[in-house]
Amino acid sequence: MAKSRILVIDDDAGIRDSLRMMLEYEGYEWIGAASGQEGLTAAERERPDLVLLDVKMPGMDGLEVLDRLRVSNEALPVIVISGHGSISTAVEATRKGAIDFVEKPFSSERVLISLRNALDRGRLQDENRSLRRAVELRHQMIGQRDRKSTRLNSSHIPLSR
Repeated sequence: MAKSRILVIDDDAGIRDSLRMMLEYEGYEWIGAASGQEGLTAAERERPDLVLLDVKMPGMDGLEVLDRLRVSNEALPVIVISGHGSISTAVEATRKGAIDFVEKPFSSERVLISLRNALDRGRLQDENRSLRRAVELRHQMIGQRDRKSTRLNSSHIPLSR
């Protein structure tokens, strides 16, 4: 199974390095970005499996980045991280589509649990979509076969004299 690709968008180099070490140690592929715009570019280019996103960054803040990520890929799981966490920020982030909200300073265990849960949820959603498509296709094929057999049967009905 391929390594999950995790994009970390945080303006603090120390946080990015800490998350890089933790993620690589756990077997994930790390992708880093130091700003919101750099993160959006990396998300488009690298197609990560999950994004860890800081809220407070100069220029484009994390909530704006979250909005733009949702427009480009609504299925991409995003976990928001913040050292300036408040209940209203957490509510706003989840309202905008974040899977979870983790406060800094964070424990490795807390981040990894959130990350694993988000990746598992994403895999289940992908599997669900795939199974739905398969069922729709099967029903579509059955429906077409039923219509064809109805047409064939109706063409063999003897005309009354």
